[in-house]
Amino acid sequence: MLTILGFAMIATFLVLIMMKKMSPIAALVLIPALFCVFVGKGAKLGDYVIDGVTSLAPTAAMLMFAIVYFGVMIDVGLFDPIVRGILKFAKADPMRIVVGTAVLAAIVSLDGDGSTTFMITVSAMYPLYKRLKMSLVVMTGVAAMANGVMNTLPWGGPTARAATALKLDASDIFVPMIPALAVGLLGVFVLSYVLGKRERKRLGVLTLDEILVEEKAEETETVLVGAGGSGDSKTPVTTGGAGSGTDAEEGDAERFQVLDPNRATLRPKLYWFNALLTVTLLTAMIMEWLPIPVLFLIGAALVLTVNFPHIPDQKARLAAHADNVLNVSGMVFAAAVFTGVLQGTGMVDHMARWMVDVIPEGMGPHMALVTGVLSLPLTYFMSNDGFYFGVLPVLAEAGAAHGVSSLEMARASLVGQPLHMSSPLVPAVYVLVGMAKVEFGDHTKFVVKWAALTSLIILGAGILFGII
Repeated sequence: MLTILGFAMIATFLVLIMMKKMSPIAALVLIPALFCVFVGKGAKLGDYVIDGVTSLAPTAAMLMFAIVYFGVMIDVGLFDPIVRGILKFAKADPMRIVVGTAVLAAIVSLDGDGSTTFMITVSAMYPLYKRLKMSLVVMTGVAAMANGVMNTLPWGGPTARAATALKLDASDIFVPMIPALAVGLLGVFVLSYVLGKRERKRLGVLTLDEILVEEKAEETETVLVGAGGSGDSKTPVTTGGAGSGTDAEEGDAERFQVLDPNRATLRPKLYWFNALLTVTLLTAMIMEWLPIPVLFLIGAALVLTVNFPHIPDQKARLAAHADNVLNVSGMVFAAAVFTGVLQGTGMVDHMARWMVDVIPEGMGPHMALVTGVLSLPLTYFMSNDGFYFGVLPVLAEAGAAHGVSSLEMARASLVGQPLHMSSPLVPAVYVLVGMAKVEFGDHTKFVVKWAALTSLIILGAGILFGII
């Protein structure tokens, strides 16, 4: 019964948000509360919620201060060179912009944290997508898939969990998986190229100069309308500039800014301090010198104090990013209700046992393949902790009975990560859709099929290379 109710609760949640009948926050709170009553454990709802909030509180704190930290770093101009580099590569070609999104997300994912990856990627790419009227779900989908592949890094979480659950060395799991993961990342880049070509076909290819002319025309039209001008007066004003070919394009690129180059918050004299602080922070995260929430708390305090020594300026920066902080932290605490009820009522355990029990006996020698396939739905409908500590040991034990090594099982369990990163139980995905101003349901409808395909590519490559 708990198995059926567990799947029904997840399905109800997904259907309601994809049909936009409820907001994600309301659905994350009200649906599990209702199902908790159905299970007959309504009296314990408070305990389940408190347990869920307690377990996710460090994540919420990390996200709050990470948003402040990277928000201020964007304000002071730390990422402006990255944006300019992407702009120079992408120009105004939708295909190049989508590929650039995947490359940027993959590079930034080296820090091992999905939230920071999405904050940096969206901050850099969002203005380009908006200005060219490109699909924002393409941006969120590509970023999530690239980060999902890179999330398998030993310091990213899943590999460490698999190693801990099966008492293995993380490097023994990860290093042999590199060729398969490389194929998966290549698959994301190819998919980005295909999606970019689709966007190019829909929108056409503009030059930077054409966009500048269009924007200038819009500005002129607005001014003339406000002054009572006639339609005949709305002549597009071209932006000047001598030169041709590459020189002209680079000149346009300088004017086609996605971040205001003259904003008052820029701190060019502190650029190298901010860069060194960020590198130190990411190094500390990778080396685990301190818990990540503590690192971002200290980092946010430092970057505010050094870059904005006056208290009114600090308050202004906090106020500027308060909307993102509230949206994301609120979503995380709402998700705590969902996960708290799933785990507290025992639904997760019953769902896991059911999934293991339905595996045919004849599939025993192929348990690594089975684990790889099961990792797609299970890591999407469960937290990584629930899958790696609750389900994987059971699957590994079943595999061992048929001669399948724990290392193979651990590697196969990583296959579903590209899909996992868009799970409603992953706090980072709310950072992604929140900053991109995309409905979670729209993101889900777009990304699930492509992320599942990426996961299957990794699985196929792992089998082909003899890793799984």
